[in-house]
Parts: sequence; C-alpha cells; structure tokens
Amino acid sequence: MFKRHETRSRSFWRGFSRFFRWFVPGIGVKRWFLVLLVGITFIGTGTALFLLDVYRTAPDTWWLPIITTVALQNLPRVVRVAIFGTLGLGFITLGIWGLNRSLLVPFLRPGQRLVDQVSEFRRRERGPRIVAIGGGHGIATVLRGLKGYTNNLTAVVSVADDGGSSGELRRNLGILPPGDIRNCLAALSDDEALLTQLFQYRFGEDTGLGGHSFGNLFISALTDITGSFEEAISESGRALSVHGRVLPATLHNVRLVADVQLPNAQTEVRVEGESQIPQTAGRVRRVWLEPDNVSAYPPVIQAVLAADMIIIGPGSLYTSIFPNLLVGDLLDAIRSSRGVKIFISNLTTQPGETDLYTSGDHIRTLEKFAGSELVDVIICNSWYDAKLENGLQWVRADDALTRDSRLYLSDLADHLQPGYHEAVKLAQVLMDLYNDRTGPNSIE
Repeated sequence: MFKRHETRSRSFWRGFSRFFRWFVPGIGVKRWFLVLLVGITFIGTGTALFLLDVYRTAPDTWWLPIITTVALQNLPRVVRVAIFGTLGLGFITLGIWGLNRSLLVPFLRPGQRLVDQVSEFRRRERGPRIVAIGGGHGIATVLRGLKGYTNNLTAVVSVADDGGSSGELRRNLGILPPGDIRNCLAALSDDEALLTQLFQYRFGEDTGLGGHSFGNLFISALTDITGSFEEAISESGRALSVHGRVLPATLHNVRLVADVQLPNAQTEVRVEGESQIPQTAGRVRRVWLEPDNVSAYPPVIQAVLAADMIIIGPGSLYTSIFPNLLVGDLLDAIRSSRGVKIFISNLTTQPGETDLYTSGDHIRTLEKFAGSELVDVIICNSWYDAKLENGLQWVRADDALTRDSRLYLSDLADHLQPGYHEAVKLAQVLMDLYNDRTGPNSIE
C-alpha cells in the first residue's frame, strides 16, 4: 500500500515538473500564458461584478471606493459587463494565437503565413486516398505532383530489382532492394531540399562505396538496426517528413524471370533477373516471379481496397509494373477495389523492352495478362513535337486505342526534358479525372 502511494506521488511530481518545463527561458510561451491569465482575470472580474450588483452583498469598507472605481460603477451594468467581457475575450484570443504561433514557429516554412499552411495541410489531409503502383522514376513523378493535393498517398513498388546499387546490397546484405523505395520517399518529402538531395546522393565508383546512393545505405543500416525492412522504410519516411506511405508489394525475396523471343528467330531464351531483361535483344513473351506464389504485404491489400483512386504506371512495363501485378492477391485486390482505376501510358519506348510499342500495345499487353477492363481510364500523351535522343521513340495512341471510350489524351510531357512526364500537369489531369468521376454530377 505504502509503495503504491509512493509511486503515485512520484508520478504526480514528475508530471508537475514536466508542466513547468514550459516556463524555461527561451521557449517563448511564458508571455502568452500571462496574456491568457489577464484575459481570464477580466472575464472573472466582470462575472464577479455582475454577481455583486445582483446580490448587493459588498460590505461598506475602506476598499469599496477603489473597487467601485475600477469596476466602472458609474456606468450601466450591461455596459460594464460588456467591457470586461470584451477585454477578457480579446486577451484570451490574443494569448491562444500567440501560444499557438510560438509552438508552431519551428515548423513554419519561410515566407508562408500560419493560416495558409494550416489551411493547406487540412485540405490535403482531407484529400482522396490514392494508391500508385509501379517503380522507377515514373511513379516518383506521379507522387511528386499528387502530394500537392492529398496526404493520403500510398506508393506500392516492386522488390524485384537486382541491378546497380540495390542489386548489390540485396546480394551482399540479404535485404530487399531499396532503390525504388528511396526514390518514392524522396518524391513524397515535404521539403525536397538539402536532406532529400542527401538521400539521393550517389557516391562515385572510385570512393570505395561502389556507386551506392546515401539513401540506399541509410535504409540498409536502418534495416539492420530495427531488424525489419518495413520499419526501416517507416523511419526513413519520418526523417524526410513524408506525408504518405511507401510500401513494398511483397516482403518475399522474389526474382523476375522472362521468356524472350530472339530477333529474326523462332527460338526463345529464358532470362533471369530484372536488370537482364532489357539487356536481351528480342521481344518479351512472358514474365513471372520466382517463387510464383508469394503473398502481398498486408497493408498494401488494405490500402488498395480502401483507395478512392488506383494509378498503374507510368514505368517500365515488364520490369516495373508487371512485378507488382504478378503478386496474385494484389492483382485480385485491384480488381475488387471500387476506386477509380487509371493506367498512365509511357511517353517513350524503352530499348530492349517495349521497342516499337504504341500506347495500345501497352494496355493490351497489360490486360492480356491481368484481364480485360482492368482499368477505367487510359491516359496517353498528345504532344510529340520534340526530337528524342538515344534511339527512343514517342509512344502514340494507335487507331485501335483511339476508338476505346476509356482513352484520355492530354499534353503530359515536360517540354524542357522531352521524354519525361511533367509532374504538375500529370497531377492536374489525374485530379480532374477523379473529380469528374466522383463529383456530385457524375454518372456511374
């Protein structure tokens, strides 16, 4: 009994001391507590004077004339109560405003007003729940544009990458490849300034770090510290002030395998490894995962089923998009979801993977594998004025696709970097399509 009482007493004094830490010099809240106190005093005084007038119980003492003067007894009762009430509310309002501002100043962006930032945050907090599925730089571009509209973003990325820095870390450390996840975290960061640049920084080959990016090493280290790849992603998101989530399609160690038909031949070769498929000249006939019966990461299924909009692409068709859809229960969840499903066609062909493909070839290949009518909208680029380099070609909508009622054409290209989507334009088109289909005048 005595020990329990002693524990309660210590807990009380510990909480009491923590409260008074708010009054340590330099925090900047003491003045606003004082203003609040003044406001409460004015309201209390006005209430007390009102009661004194009603009951008239004040004794005839030496201090009564002082109280009478301070209380403005020469004015009508209603006027006095209104004056003290107004002063009290004014001081309380000023104190609350100043207290909030003192607490929020460290988190304010330079050049923006507090009310604007709070309003923007609340607007994005109420934004639609969007799931973007893909990999590479394509999905990062989608996220970079959409983060201005909603905080409820979930990126689902492939873990079949076995090339470059991610592949080397995967082989040497036995972790899932962090590269696409790193790109998505950087794209979702609230402040893509110094910290994000650091996360994306890549060491040179001659530094002894094998061309690894800092973000890949950071996620790898966190995986070892936390003992969990998914926890490492979550902690990395906190470090980058990410609003939204980046989730691996599966936590299983999978490998992408393809059958490729060689040029000018009827023979097919089996190519193992995501990085090797684009390097093999020929036409991809079939892709699958090994092992082929892996389960999706459960939070991914939950996000897809709860989504208001699901975006597939842009990205390498066989090596970025398909590895996600090859996870069986993830594909089933996409089919079952009631959210608006949108496919974004690539702007250009990818050598060794989609040579000579049109937008129609992309969607027909996708739906040949995943089932017809998988998506509700097909977005294609309509601007082809720039000349592309490195043997790339524009991906255009063919005649068959132009007759598809799901097609939506728009200028989505970055005119300063031909061959890349422009994040702001793409996000605007996506939100316009979403609002058209879910607005009060939409027809299902």
